[in-house]
Amino acid sequence: MQLNCELPYSWHTSEWGELEYCIPYDIDNNGNFCCGGYIAVSRRCLVVFESQQKFSWFSLDEWDQVSCEGLVGVGILTYSKKGTSFVLCRFSAKHLPRFSYVAKGINRFMTGDFRKVISHERETVCKKCGRTMHDTQVCPHCEGKRESWKRLFKICRPFVFRFAVIWALMLAAAGISLYMQEWQQQFIDNHLLPAKGTTAHIFLFIGVMTGFTLLAVGINLVKRYLGVSLGSKMSASLRKSLFHKIQSLSLAYHDSRKPGDLMNRVVGDTNQIRVFMENVFTNMFTYVITFLGALVIMLCMSWQLTLISLVFVPSVWILFRVFRKRMRRLYVLSRRRDDKLNSNLQDVLQGIKVVKTFGKEGYEADRFSQSAEGLAQVQEKAELFWAMFNPVIWYLLNLGSTLVLLAGGYKVLQGTDFTVGEMAQFIGYTNMLFGPLGWFTNLPRMILNLRVSLSRIDDVMAQDEELTKADEPCWATVVGEVTFDNVHFGYRAYESVLERVNFTVKPGEAIGLVGRSGSGKSTMINLIMRLYDVSEGHVLVDGVDLRDWDQETYHSQIGVVLQESYLFSGTILDNIRFSKPSASVTDVIAAAKMAGAHDFICKFPDGYNTLVGEKGQRLSGGERQRVAIARAVLTDPKILILDEATSSLDTQSEFMIQKAMERLKKGRTSFAIAHRLSTLKDCDRIFVIDDHTIAEIGSHEELMQRENGIYKGLVEAQLEMHAVRSTDRCEKPTT
Repeated sequence: MQLNCELPYSWHTSEWGELEYCIPYDIDNNGNFCCGGYIAVSRRCLVVFESQQKFSWFSLDEWDQVSCEGLVGVGILTYSKKGTSFVLCRFSAKHLPRFSYVAKGINRFMTGDFRKVISHERETVCKKCGRTMHDTQVCPHCEGKRESWKRLFKICRPFVFRFAVIWALMLAAAGISLYMQEWQQQFIDNHLLPAKGTTAHIFLFIGVMTGFTLLAVGINLVKRYLGVSLGSKMSASLRKSLFHKIQSLSLAYHDSRKPGDLMNRVVGDTNQIRVFMENVFTNMFTYVITFLGALVIMLCMSWQLTLISLVFVPSVWILFRVFRKRMRRLYVLSRRRDDKLNSNLQDVLQGIKVVKTFGKEGYEADRFSQSAEGLAQVQEKAELFWAMFNPVIWYLLNLGSTLVLLAGGYKVLQGTDFTVGEMAQFIGYTNMLFGPLGWFTNLPRMILNLRVSLSRIDDVMAQDEELTKADEPCWATVVGEVTFDNVHFGYRAYESVLERVNFTVKPGEAIGLVGRSGSGKSTMINLIMRLYDVSEGHVLVDGVDLRDWDQETYHSQIGVVLQESYLFSGTILDNIRFSKPSASVTDVIAAAKMAGAHDFICKFPDGYNTLVGEKGQRLSGGERQRVAIARAVLTDPKILILDEATSSLDTQSEFMIQKAMERLKKGRTSFAIAHRLSTLKDCDRIFVIDDHTIAEIGSHEELMQRENGIYKGLVEAQLEMHAVRSTDRCEKPTT
């Protein structure tokens, strides 16, 4: 995202300093949309430009802080001075991320930190037209047709030989269609009208025409088969590439997209490629060759009649140019509504238990009906448009045929050298001319569908992998030393979650992570797992930056049990083996025993081959958690991460798992998050996270000795809460 746009006004470098940030704003002080407003920032001042002559200058030394606040549909940039806030400018919501970055950069300058803030987010506003780009890197309004065809050719490149065969068949089919009119003209002029023909000539004519027809049918069948095969293979290849690309993208990308949207691109948009190749491509060049061939022959026969036949074609072209943008807008909106409907459906199906628990079936049905109604309205508009547009096009084309019939018939009746056979031939070529033209009236509709799908697919394929791969990755065996070196991180770079985090964990050390909800405990674990890359600083494992490790090698040596234990559809054996597909049954059973899962698995009739159902719904919460723990320990990890690993277990099971975990932690570096602080007593050290950084470090005993310590306050609060609950149970009257 660009944070230093070109300023259209003069900038006094000697007076204000070098320009560091420059971004536009689009709402004036009266709340009306405006253009030409800019915020320009140097290391020592900020200038608000309303125009070349009207601007306000502020010194950064006089301010306490700059803030960017998001309101309903708009945002404001404010500064505070001696406890009082003042508004610098207002802007629409599409500029909110840009102003948030600049606000962070200004605050750095005010503290003497002159490092520039760098945005790695994609641009959300088109530079040409100023429109907001929804889920695409390229503006759909400004993107040219050339880019769409480039994408299609890139997809077609591996299938060049099949295309060559289909093109040859299309050329043959067009040639047969053109020659059949010539054969018909010779029969009429040489045998039919002079009445010189014999029965043999009639049978010869019928036989030749039948042979040509059968040959054309055979060619079209082969062409159709190859087109279907080609479309299916291209769609399957593209679907594989798209899925592989989605898998390789970072978790930050998936956080910003709805699953229904991505599913629609993998399934629906790739299917549009197949439909186009099967139904459009295999006919398109046949019609093009037929059109051009018929046009050349018609010009040779009578250029006057040819011009008469084409008199309404410019009107058809003008109509398409006039309504082209409306057509594209309808199809883009239809696809967007389809994404929303799929996402809504997926949310409800995944959360059906919650829906039924609260009795909200009717409410969700109404929401789904609204989404379906919105999609239906857009589709109805598109179909009604074509239902009215197509008859107009066909009417104009048929007027051309009628004019040819009138003018050609007049020439024949006048006794010119234009024969009846040539007239029939010319009418045949006219129909062959307008047949493709009529088919081409639907072509923009099909191409628009294709272009929309190609742009949506290309948007995913063009995404940069935020988790970059090292040129020479580290393939070593993990020992377990973890270091955070001045780590700063935010899921959006302008909103910090962790700041100035520094620590080193020795191999085999057990670390507990404590803090209030939202303090950054899970974020720290996400960085250790390298689900995200740090914004600043370094995360080192065994002295090697995580960005220099081979991802597969590193992830195969860490074990993770998350708070939400997700199981895939399949058997218990498949789910435990997921972390190590090559593991033997003996290894799986050993891991299950260590996780305390073996006993309940053996009680099922099918044992380890028991199907767990969608997301493991056939197992209880505690059973799912123990299967997840078994999956984590199967790889014999060198680094173990436990995010509320025992949160779903009953007291007895939790006790058993804690004992198993104590054995498991020996010789391994472990990080554990737990809200029940009593489970972290045996950790070597406990990190207390507060205010975006590590506020306290020490063992349980050391932290409890700190007066007014954060950890001590959390423990005492939990003890007090448990004491209140115990008192309530004791005072409850018996009946």
